[in-house]
Amino acid sequence: MRILVAGIGNIFFGDDAFGVEVVRGLTQREWPGDVRVEDFGIRSYDLAYAIMDGYDAVILIDATSRGRPAGTVSLIEPDTSDLESDGDEVVNAHSMNPVRVLQMARSLGGEMQRIYLVGCEPEVLETEEIGLSASVQAAVPQAVEMIGSLVSELCGKATGLSLGGGHE
Repeated sequence: MRILVAGIGNIFFGDDAFGVEVVRGLTQREWPGDVRVEDFGIRSYDLAYAIMDGYDAVILIDATSRGRPAGTVSLIEPDTSDLESDGDEVVNAHSMNPVRVLQMARSLGGEMQRIYLVGCEPEVLETEEIGLSASVQAAVPQAVEMIGSLVSELCGKATGLSLGGGHE
């Protein structure tokens, strides 16, 4: 089971750095050889090409506004069946939009396997402030644990084992 775990975010925009900080925590753990954990920051082209590298599952980590209290961590399985571009610019070299990245990967012939998004409700976005808010910083360990459980679950399904682990 080849899995890409990709942190997304801009460290100069407050809670937008959530994905970057979670990857920092994830790199403190040992992962099976077929699990790649990487901070992609705002490098949308790099992420799109990485997604096309034949992974069985991709786990994106990002600040995600869903109208919940700041610091709420969610596991989302987005519907990738309709990723047609709406005609606007597909990706921007100076920011990262996960939907646009998936659209680009699909337009280049990439097959969408299992896509997951571990998102955290931000408190502070689009400010020129470095560092996470207290509520989002407190959510980083929860996201690290959620991703660890998800990777264990995915690897267990691939081998037919039941390793447990749950998520929202």
